[in-house]
Amino acid sequence: MRALLSLLVVTLVIGGAYYFSVRRMPAVAQGTAPTQAISLVGVQNDLLQIAHAERYYIVEHTACGSLDELISSATLSMTRPERDGYTYSVECSGANFTVRAQHAPASEGSPIRYPSFAVDQTLQVRETN
Repeated sequence: MRALLSLLVVTLVIGGAYYFSVRRMPAVAQGTAPTQAISLVGVQNDLLQIAHAERYYIVEHTACGSLDELISSATLSMTRPERDGYTYSVECSGANFTVRAQHAPASEGSPIRYPSFAVDQTLQVRETN
C-alpha cells in the first residue's frame, strides 16, 4: 500500500511539473497557443524560402515574379502556396517585393489568434496587422 501511495505522489508531482512547464512555453507570436508554434515556425520558414527564391528570380529575369511563376520555373520547390490555413502572396514593385502570409480570422470569441507575417528583400520576417 505504501508503494502504491508513493507511486501516486510521484506521478502527481511529475504531471504537475509537466502541466506548468507546458503552460509557460513561449509562444512564437504574442497571444498564440504553444501548440501553434510548429505551424507558425513553418510559415515563417516558407516565407524565407519564397523570399530567397524571389531574389534569385529577380537576378535571373531582371523582374519580380509571381508565386506561380516561382513554382513553375522551379526557382521555388514548394508545390502549394499554403500551409495550415495560411495562404501566401507576393507583391512586386520593380526590384522590391513583399511576401505575405495570411490566415482567415478565428471564429468570434475564440482565444486563438492567427498573426499575419511579411518578409521583403531584406529577408526580415515581421508580424503585420
